[in-house]
Amino acid sequence: MSDEEVAYALRWNNNIAIMIFGLVSYEYILHFEKEVKFVWTRPWSMMTCLYLAVRYFGYALAVLLEWGFSIYFWLAEAVLIWRLYALYNQSKSILYVLIGLFLLIVALSIGIDIFLYSRPEAFSVKEIVTPNVNYCTSSFNIGPMPAIYASIPVVCFDIFLVILAVLVLVRHLRERREVQMKPNTYVVLIVRCHIVYFLLNLTNQILMTVLWANIPPAVMSLSEGFINTAPFIIAPRLIISIWNTHANDECVHVSTTFEDCICWTLPSTLEQHEMDYV
Repeated sequence: MSDEEVAYALRWNNNIAIMIFGLVSYEYILHFEKEVKFVWTRPWSMMTCLYLAVRYFGYALAVLLEWGFSIYFWLAEAVLIWRLYALYNQSKSILYVLIGLFLLIVALSIGIDIFLYSRPEAFSVKEIVTPNVNYCTSSFNIGPMPAIYASIPVVCFDIFLVILAVLVLVRHLRERREVQMKPNTYVVLIVRCHIVYFLLNLTNQILMTVLWANIPPAVMSLSEGFINTAPFIIAPRLIISIWNTHANDECVHVSTTFEDCICWTLPSTLEQHEMDYV
C-alpha cells in the first residue's frame, strides 16, 4: 500500500469517526428531555431497565468492539421479545418459545465470536510508516464465509419475530374492521418498529459480513460507520417512541408508565372512546 493509499484510508477513518460521534451525540441530546420525563421521574419497570441498558450500557460495550456488539444485539432482541410477549396478551407459551430460540442464538453468537475473534490467525496487525505519522492497522484474514454462515440463523430469527408481529397486526386489523373501529395505535407502532428494526439489523448483518472481505477503504469506513451508529440509535428508539406516543395520547391513564397502563389492552372504556371517532 502506497503512502497515498494509506493517507486516503486514514482520512476516511477520521471522517467516519467524526460522523459517528456527531450522530450519537445528536441522538442523545434529541431524546434527553424525553428520557428525563419517562425514565428518571417515574417508577422503573422491566422496559425501563432495558432502555437504560441499550442507552448507556451500550456505549460501554461499544468500546469493547466485537464482543460488545454481540451483547448489544442481545439486548435489542430482548426488547423485541418483550414487546411480542405483550402483543400476544402475555402468552407464556410464546414467551418460552422465543426465549428458547433466543438462547440458541446467544449460544451460537458466543461460539462464532470465539471462533472469529479469539484466533491469532484471524487478524493481522501492520505498522504503517508515513512521513507525517506512524500508526497500526488491522486486517481480516479468514474471509467472509464464517461470518455469512453465522448471520443466517440470526436473520432467520429476526424474520420469525417479524412474522409473529405481522400476524398480530393482521388479526388485529381484521377484528377492528369487523366492528368498524380504528386500529390500536400501539399495536401498529410496535409492529412498525419490528419491521424497521429487522431491515436495519439485516443491513447491519450484511455489512458486518462485508468487513471480512477485501474491500476498499471507503467501503470499509462507511460500513463501520453504519455498524457503529445504527444499533445505538435504533434500540433506544424502539422503547422511547412507545412512551412518547402514550404521553401524547388522550389516555386518561397517561400519568402511569406504558407497561402498567390499560389503554393498549383495549378495555371497554377505550373502545367506546374510539367508536366516537369512527
